[in-house]
This record gives sequence, C-alpha cells and structure tokens, in this order.
Amino acid sequence: MDPNPELPDLAVTGSTGGLGGMVARQLAAAGSAQRLLVRDPARAPELEHAAAVVCTYSDSEAARQALDGAKVLFMVSAAEAEDRLDEHFTFVDAAAGAGVEHVVYTSIYRCAPDSTFTLARDHYATEEHIKASGIEFTFLRNNLYLDFLPLMTGGDGVIRGPAGEGTFSGVAREDIARCALAVLRDPAIHKGRTYNLTGPEELSLSRAAEVLTAGTGRTVGYHPETVEEAYSSRASYGAPQWQLDAWVSTYTAIAAGELAGLSFDVHGLTGEDPLSLAEFLTRPQL
Repeated sequence: MDPNPELPDLAVTGSTGGLGGMVARQLAAAGSAQRLLVRDPARAPELEHAAAVVCTYSDSEAARQALDGAKVLFMVSAAEAEDRLDEHFTFVDAAAGAGVEHVVYTSIYRCAPDSTFTLARDHYATEEHIKASGIEFTFLRNNLYLDFLPLMTGGDGVIRGPAGEGTFSGVAREDIARCALAVLRDPAIHKGRTYNLTGPEELSLSRAAEVLTAGTGRTVGYHPETVEEAYSSRASYGAPQWQLDAWVSTYTAIAAGELAGLSFDVHGLTGEDPLSLAEFLTRPQL
C-alpha cells in the first residue's frame, strides 16, 4: 500500500461528534492540517486544511486505507455498544498495520480491569491493546463530563442514582478538547504519558444539584436510589442488560470513590484552570 502524501499526517476521529468536533475546529483554528476520519463525508465539518476520509472502526481494510501515511491518530472512543471493545481492537490493529506511530486515545478516569463502572473496563482493555500494538501512546483519562449533568436530571428536576454521597471531579468537554489540542500540537513530548483530566472541585450529586439550581434557575434535587431501585426505575426503557449495567454503574462508581480526587493535568497541559460546574453553566454551548 502506497502512502498518501497528499493527506495530512494527523488523523482525527469523531469530528462529527461533540468532543472530536471541538478538537477538529480548534486544530483548524490553529492552522493544523488534519485528515478527518468519518463514516459519512456529508457530515464532515468544512474546515480549512482538512480532508475527509471514509472509514469505520469495525472495517479493518477501510481503516487501514484511511490511515495509510498518518503518523499521529487522535482516537475518540467509539459510541457505547456491546461490541465496542471489538471495534477498538480492530481499529487499533488497523492503525498499527497502516504504520501509525502515535495514538492519542480518549480514555476514562482511573480505568482498571475491575472498575465499578462497567464501560471503564473497556477503556482499560483498549489502553492495554494500544500498548501491546507497539504504537506510541498518550492517554487522556477523562472524569465525568460536566456537560452530562443537566442530561442526568429527570423531567421532574431530580437526579436519581445509587451514588450515595460519593464525589466526582467532573470536567467540561471544552477543557478536554483544549488538552487534546495541546497534545496534538506537539505530540512527541507527550509520548508514553497518561493524563488525568478533572475539574477543579469534587462534587457530590447533592452538591451538583444545588449548583445546577443556582446556575440554571431550575429547581434540581438529588434522590439517592438503592441499586435495586436504580435498575427498576430504568427498566421501562427496554435497554439491553449491558446498557442497564453501564447506566447504574455510572452512579455506583461515584459511590465507590472511583471518580473522586483532583488532578492538575488540565492546567499543566493548557496553562489554564479547568472550569468549575458553576462556570461551565455560564458558558455558551459549543
């Protein structure tokens, strides 16, 4: 397979989504050339110095062709699915086969093979697969997105889940994107590094509800469900078991303390403090 010299050697996935889209736009604003790996070229953002290439994580041959000649790959984790780990492994193997030298992967905070949050185990396994591939790596381990908190609030203004009074250190997707930009602008100095991306504060869901109330004008409360109540209250959605387990374990991971603790890596990478929840609520939606 001949290299693609006409394509930029920085490949970016997820540009049609939230985080990847932010990163792609910031790279374009910084004047960085990039190839955007997308499922549907019609949805690719129109950016300067960007070329869209079609592939999916699960199509090994298409991914190898799309990545041919790329040196650095920004890999946004695939959408939640029962076979997501298989997709990740296929895509990483394709990247290795295409000669990619460095993968920057969006992982999750404190992922481990026995993480309480079930999907964090997939992130750990993906990290290990990237390491085993021989490709240089940088892992961005993100805490719970602050962006998700309003979405976790029910129509009645109540956040329900078995998180007890455990705390998390939520981080704005905007800050994660700025960290990714810093790494991708000078990837060589970040090889082999793992960054824990948190906000500036530890929040319980009861405290988060108070901040949401003050910042949105909507009365928000928190009801600490039992695990049994959590499964029961979500049963009506008709979701498969793996999805129910993921939803519920988002909260039990908080209760277990696995999303607590603060990191200074956002400041270290960007030179700016991360947004607090109160500050995030004043930001325009990007």
